[in-house]
Amino acid sequence: MNELVITGMNCANCARHVLQALQSVPGVENAEVSLQNGRASVRWKAGAEEKIASLIAAVSGAGYQATLAPSEGEKKKPETLRGWQFNVVIGLIGTLPLMAGEWLFHWHTPGFAWTSFALALAVQVLCGARFYRGAWRQLRVGGSNMDTLVSLGSTTAFGYSTWLLFSGAGGNLFFMEAAAIITLISVGHWMEELAGGFAEDSLRALFKLSPETAQRRLADGSETEVPVAELRPGEITVLRPGARVPTDGKLTSGQCSVNEAMLTGESLPVEKEPGGKLYAGTMILDGQALMEVTGVGEETAVAHIIAAVKRAQNSRAQVQRLADRISSVFVPVVVSIAIAAGLWWGLAFERAQQLSDSFSHFLWASHHPATPLAAGIFAAVAVLIVACPCAMGLATPVAIMAGTNAAAKRGILIRDGVALEKAGRITAILLDKTGTLTLGKPEVVSSSIFAVGNKGLPLAATLARGSNHPLSLAVAKLSSEKSEISGWREIRGAGVEASAPGGETVRLGSLRWLTGLGVDLAPGHSFDAQWQAEGATILGLSSGNQLAAMIALRDAPKPGIAEAVRILNGKGLKVFMVTGDNPSAARAVAVEAGLAEDHVFAEVQPGKKADFVRQLQEKGERVAFVGDGINDAPALEQADLGIAVSEASDVAGEAADIILLQSNIRAIPEAIDLAQAALRTIRQNLFWAFFYNAAAVPLAALGFLSPILCAAAMGVSDLMVIGNAVLLSRRSK
Repeated sequence: MNELVITGMNCANCARHVLQALQSVPGVENAEVSLQNGRASVRWKAGAEEKIASLIAAVSGAGYQATLAPSEGEKKKPETLRGWQFNVVIGLIGTLPLMAGEWLFHWHTPGFAWTSFALALAVQVLCGARFYRGAWRQLRVGGSNMDTLVSLGSTTAFGYSTWLLFSGAGGNLFFMEAAAIITLISVGHWMEELAGGFAEDSLRALFKLSPETAQRRLADGSETEVPVAELRPGEITVLRPGARVPTDGKLTSGQCSVNEAMLTGESLPVEKEPGGKLYAGTMILDGQALMEVTGVGEETAVAHIIAAVKRAQNSRAQVQRLADRISSVFVPVVVSIAIAAGLWWGLAFERAQQLSDSFSHFLWASHHPATPLAAGIFAAVAVLIVACPCAMGLATPVAIMAGTNAAAKRGILIRDGVALEKAGRITAILLDKTGTLTLGKPEVVSSSIFAVGNKGLPLAATLARGSNHPLSLAVAKLSSEKSEISGWREIRGAGVEASAPGGETVRLGSLRWLTGLGVDLAPGHSFDAQWQAEGATILGLSSGNQLAAMIALRDAPKPGIAEAVRILNGKGLKVFMVTGDNPSAARAVAVEAGLAEDHVFAEVQPGKKADFVRQLQEKGERVAFVGDGINDAPALEQADLGIAVSEASDVAGEAADIILLQSNIRAIPEAIDLAQAALRTIRQNLFWAFFYNAAAVPLAALGFLSPILCAAAMGVSDLMVIGNAVLLSRRSK
């Protein structure tokens, strides 16, 4: 990974342009840009040549500057006054005396005019330099941005006033306006920087939950305290009550109760037994155990989660493309309007004044300078400043940032801005049964043997032991004995088969599969009828064409499934269930969940679930599919919105649009609700940004808004957009 220092970024739009430039470099796998820190991190594809010069050239081509970040040992301590904070402090020192002199004391003496020039000049040079450099970089690559408007507006006001002062021509001086424009807009940027920093800090807080040291168990059984950074996969650490897990690992001995709320948002403790997965930063509530380290540093689940959230925050929603298209032509249009307004007031002063006065009856009294030239400068500067498209650039990023942060705190990972838009359009939701509506941990409730010898439960357990399917895991616990088999293989969605001594084929799987292979199921008819009536899943064990045994398993429904389905229906969504289980077992869960019988699809093989998604789509439905993210991958891909229920360790390779890190069924409506709320916030922010500019530009051109008021109004528009996103981030559980 390479880290770059980026200069020239003044807003979220700038950060996005830098991100796009970096991602366009061949060989780059992904990039992250931090506006707050002025840094960019670039990760290369495996085997790709790391071309630092290409990265720097791409950033330069976008109108910004990049240099390779210094190593840790070369990094200097951060300054107490830097960036936008410097602009705000110095700007206020220069601007507040000007405001007090003009508004409070009404000083209009030659001495105060020269003092105003000196103060405004200091603000222009010290604080305005950042805007001028940004405008110049954009001009060099044939572009324009918000810096262009601020530079033009402030320079016009300052230059005109300087000419009046030095020529002795007399008239309205705009030194206060020139300084206030830069200061107030710097305040808006500083607040944006603080908001972005708060979001990043809340995300990085996950990393700080991991302890700095760990108790390493040595080969002789003794313990030693070591820094977590020194731990390596395969080493053993000791876990005690009240301590946090130092790295990702698996329990090797002992039992413990773990609080995983920092990852999943689920407050209830999770009981861990040998073989169970543990995650860095989670807390041991009780019990003492030994853990084998499996992942450290960037390979831990929390690092994967943070990377996933950052990718989402750096993404763009499709609705942002409209804002991008408008922004690309916005600055030239605004400059044209400003020039037209200035010429109109300067050359047709009386007509402009009459039109402005006619609107005063419906709005408020307009205030503009008494001379045509001053009025023209006044109107042009006001248009340039009030139209700064900062709110447009903020509208989508801050909403995505707030929405993804709020979701992550609840154990819900949203892939990108496009996923938010998908969530806002769905009309139906298709739920997988096992692991989604049920606990995903079926247990054997009964079995019946129809043949003797090795064609019994030990054989079934041996066949099941090679599969990770939930039903196989349950059957594998029936016996610890091992039967001799060879040529074992798994038939997806059907069962497993192998060869027994003597060459006879033995199979364990669904009754439908066995029937299709010619197995006679007549001996188990009564067993099958009895347990299917009770909603159990029936597996058959066969040897050749002879039925050897039947096993009944039942998977308990998750608590709260009826409430979750009711909430989804209340949102106007049609809820369906699909499962590879038999109709009786599917019907039992459907009754528990309150699903209509015609909304249940049973005995569907994993590969065919995507077909049911497609059928609903052909009927005009926009479908969200919820599955476990492994066997249901085709359906997740086919769906308009894919929602995967996954373990934290599976996040890195997950391709779903939304990932649920908790098994609580209520997380499904909560995830959709959060995604839809984030989408509403994006739309509200964009509406406000467009409405603000559409209303403010003509008002400024007609003389109803002074340059200072325009700068303040632009800052208020930023606050409105940021505040709307903050409300989203503080949504209660």
